[in-house]
Amino acid sequence: MAQTFYVNPATGNDNAAGSQSAPFKTITKALKQAQTDTTIQLATGTYNTTNGEVFPLEVPSGVKVIGNEGNKGSGILIQGSGEYTSPTLAKQNATLLLANNTELRGVTFTNQASRGTAVWIESTNPTVTNCTFTKCDREGVLATGDAKPIVVKNTFVDNGGNGISFTRNAQGEIRDNSCKKAGYGISIDGSAAPKVTDNLISENRFGIGVSVDAKPILRNNRIENNEEYGLAVTGNAEPNLGKSKQDPGNNIFRNNGKFDVLNSSKSTLVSYGNTLSAAKVNGPITIEGTGTGNGDEQEPITTFPDIQNHWAKPFIEGLLAKGFISGFTDGTFKPDEKMTRAQYAALLVKAFNPPVKRNATTFTDVASDFWAKDVIQQAYRGEFLSGFPNNTFKPNDNVQRVQVIVSLVNGLGLSATDANALNAYSDRTAIPDYAKDEVVTATKKQIAVNYPNVKQLNPTQDATRAEVAAMVYQALVDANQVSAITSPYIVSANQGGDEFADIQNHWAKPFIEGLLAKGFISGFGDGTFKPDEKMNRAQYAALLVKAFNPTPTRDAKNFLDVSDKSWAKEVIQQAYRGGFLVGYPDNTFRQGEKVQRVQVLVSLVNGLGLSENDTNALETYDDRNAIPDYATDEVATATKKQIVVNYPKVKQLNPTNDATRAEVAAMVYQALLDANQVSAINSDYIVSA
Repeated sequence: MAQTFYVNPATGNDNAAGSQSAPFKTITKALKQAQTDTTIQLATGTYNTTNGEVFPLEVPSGVKVIGNEGNKGSGILIQGSGEYTSPTLAKQNATLLLANNTELRGVTFTNQASRGTAVWIESTNPTVTNCTFTKCDREGVLATGDAKPIVVKNTFVDNGGNGISFTRNAQGEIRDNSCKKAGYGISIDGSAAPKVTDNLISENRFGIGVSVDAKPILRNNRIENNEEYGLAVTGNAEPNLGKSKQDPGNNIFRNNGKFDVLNSSKSTLVSYGNTLSAAKVNGPITIEGTGTGNGDEQEPITTFPDIQNHWAKPFIEGLLAKGFISGFTDGTFKPDEKMTRAQYAALLVKAFNPPVKRNATTFTDVASDFWAKDVIQQAYRGEFLSGFPNNTFKPNDNVQRVQVIVSLVNGLGLSATDANALNAYSDRTAIPDYAKDEVVTATKKQIAVNYPNVKQLNPTQDATRAEVAAMVYQALVDANQVSAITSPYIVSANQGGDEFADIQNHWAKPFIEGLLAKGFISGFGDGTFKPDEKMNRAQYAALLVKAFNPTPTRDAKNFLDVSDKSWAKEVIQQAYRGGFLVGYPDNTFRQGEKVQRVQVLVSLVNGLGLSENDTNALETYDDRNAIPDYATDEVATATKKQIVVNYPKVKQLNPTNDATRAEVAAMVYQALLDANQVSAINSDYIVSA
């Protein structure tokens, strides 16, 4: 039977019942009483030998130890060490041992004993999330034996040896962590093969060390500003840094002191789809399938100064990373200049390398020595482009937006039908008859990109270089050649008011459709909204910007984990400057972290400057004691303002649960209602104080 024990080192008593009103004093006592499905809830305070703890603490199978996930365990400190004899690594000094199916959430750890490790994972499969590990003599988390833990969304900072260590045959996941100021941010040796994704590894002596026979998979990590090497590989180790177009690494290596990658192993590494300069590599490595790693290659341009605040930045940089586009000799891209048909032909050939589908033709206005003659012929023979009835090509005419769409659909042989797709556009009557089928297909395939008004196609306007880049990128997404980008300007076939297939019987349907009608949200290319998927902080920032367009109330802030290449950089800054969102004490934003329900409420109340005083408002919720202290005033205000929406139980706030897309939509809608921007919806799940 599920049960919860409460522990408070300041007011508790180990002879008490362990209830919320009569908590235990020590975790040690709670663990002795714990059985499978027990949750141990920790209060703010320090848990050490002075207060009666006996280390190492051993967490039995199926037990959860919970602090405060919202602030990564700030103020909830477990500090101490005890001797543990590891079956694989002999005697060790550890703070806490995790058995199978355990969970550790929202706690801070310190182990200053000689060679001290905070959390030891020996051949088990626990989850460690939203914790902070600091000032450990050796490392924060160590996994050994046949361990398969999930180590996600934690902060590792100022640890003596490593932030995270995986050894022996350990697998599992190391995901979305921040690892800073250690010897190695992450150390992987033995035959360990974890999946290492979406981590920030920065300001260590070495970023990631991979040795012996380890074979980790590295994807989407930022490895930067480490003192010596970003990635050091030795022995027979073979880290997987991406193997092909279908399986790119997407890791960013930059600004590491000596080299971004040092390969001293016995193998030639393969790096595919990473931000990595050959000039910053030492040892044999093949970069993008063609590099030699000898330092002779010229370091590529990675961005342009005139796109840093441009709406199309992520699309342009995505094509730049693939080598499909280039800028001008002055180092700029000139995103708002128009693109000629000849320039467009050159881009098509680089991006798609069209195979021959028809015989060549002679255009009377394309001279034999014209710079674009060959690419025009290849684009024509591949059926991406055609000429005009008088046998001309008009190479120096600007290409129109609708012509871009038609060329991409026809050249790639795409087809999709939807009688209502053109309803996505308020100017659909301006679409030429010859192009309507192709526009329908492009809309269903999410190839059309409209700025600044996503409902305005402007079909016969000359296309800018930025607009062409965005639509070519989206065509590559549809072809599974590049990763999807989240942008408010990508057209969804559902934006015209059509209903999403997966919300017809959903409790949040009226809220979702209300935001859809305003153009504040969109669905996915398959015609769904995915209402029960979680929403991350970057996606939430984008929604806030579209719904409220916040005006600045404070200066911008440089978040260490939001790179210039992040699709969400600008919306994160606008949401931050507008007072809707804040970062974390370590100067990070954690854009990939899921936004909690209580964080949504706090952001809406603070960003909109709302205030209501009612000390009894929180009595509405059966789980009011789970509301974090920092959020009680905002939750009370949101409750009085009828911004809170709870499903399925209106009295269950579930404040620290990750918010679904539906829940976020509902609460944002209610905030717009309070601002008199939308009409009221009748729902049983809107909380009334």
